[in-house]
Amino acid sequence: MNMVELIRKKRRGEPLTKEEIGGFIAGYTRGDIPDYQASALLMAICFRGMDARETADLTLAMADSGDRIDLSAVRGVKVDKHSTGGVGDKISFVVAPLVAAAGIPVAKMSGRGLGHTGGTIDKLESIPGFRTELPNEQFLDNVNRYGMAIVGQTGNLAPADKKLYALRDVTGTVDSIPLIASSVMSKKIASGADCIVLDVKTGSGAFMKTAAEARLLAEAMVAIGKSLGRRTVAVISDMNEPLGREIGNANEIREAIATLRGEGPADIAAISLALASHMAVLGGAFPDYGAAHERLAAMLASGEALAVFRRFVLAQGGDAACVDRPELLPQAKRHIDVRAAAAGYVAGIDAEAVGLAAMALGAGRRRKDDSVDHAAGVTLLRKTGERVEAGEPLCVMHTNGDNADEAARLLERAYTIGADRPAPREYILDTVR
Repeated sequence: MNMVELIRKKRRGEPLTKEEIGGFIAGYTRGDIPDYQASALLMAICFRGMDARETADLTLAMADSGDRIDLSAVRGVKVDKHSTGGVGDKISFVVAPLVAAAGIPVAKMSGRGLGHTGGTIDKLESIPGFRTELPNEQFLDNVNRYGMAIVGQTGNLAPADKKLYALRDVTGTVDSIPLIASSVMSKKIASGADCIVLDVKTGSGAFMKTAAEARLLAEAMVAIGKSLGRRTVAVISDMNEPLGREIGNANEIREAIATLRGEGPADIAAISLALASHMAVLGGAFPDYGAAHERLAAMLASGEALAVFRRFVLAQGGDAACVDRPELLPQAKRHIDVRAAAAGYVAGIDAEAVGLAAMALGAGRRRKDDSVDHAAGVTLLRKTGERVEAGEPLCVMHTNGDNADEAARLLERAYTIGADRPAPREYILDTVR
């Protein structure tokens, strides 16, 4: 392959063929193509873009660069769910049991957190004894027996994406819709799902800062799914403030359990029900979204989904007593209030700043090899639209270390207090089918 000509071709804005894209991905994964040439091609893609066919070809080439998970042993239609990342996002722990309770199997592979967004695997590992690594046979058997299983991503799942993402991160080529869309969808395709539901976050705590950007990404991913034979739905949801009131690994598990008891925050319940309803329809459990939403809301209120979550925790080695007594989950030694400087209504909470504060307290990672403190995090006592008096606590920091000063400064800046009550937030902004 003549990489120089490939770079020139894309620099001119010409579409690359399927063979050219496949050759580039195979060569770069093997190490035959140097980083400087791959970087040049990525930069050309950033400036010139890719059409829908090119983006689908890139997705498939990355999915085929390593292992493909075979879910044929799992009975029924397999529906996967993916979030583009946010602060306080514990949606998977509500959605997966809900969908499984409706009879749709959920075989999910997830990752760890890095930066201001938390990782699904880190949160599950805050449950004492919980195992996120299972032999493939047990993973599949658990899905058939209990309706769901969630494990860490395998080391050889879409390795081309891992290499390219690391390169994009250091070359200023992350923010390209075709590259983001193909990165997300390559892992979903390789994970073996029949249908895919995407939670595309937008706002201060999300990668896509505006609703327009989020819609472009959602449309690109849905188009990839369609072209590769996967029924795909994307829900665009608000991430201008954290989801729920708990940020941090064990804190978020506690809040997910509360939601499964029918006692969770309105935003968590609303987004969870929307995503679960789309998954249940794609999986064939209900004829339409309305019917699915009505039934799943009843299941959430009745505790049916909580029973599935309890069995899931037990099946993966976790202490199921934590589901009935969440106070058994890790708890920090120090709890420090951040207080309001003035009276008024909470006009906004910068989700990214809250995520960075939680990371400073130990709940997240600055580098991949950092450890996390499962007990660290933040509890939001006041959210947008709620009244606060001067000197009252806005939130509580949970930490086992002496690292609260940086977090406190971030949290003080995160809150905006105004004289007037703001309009209610919309949790679901759009849906792309």
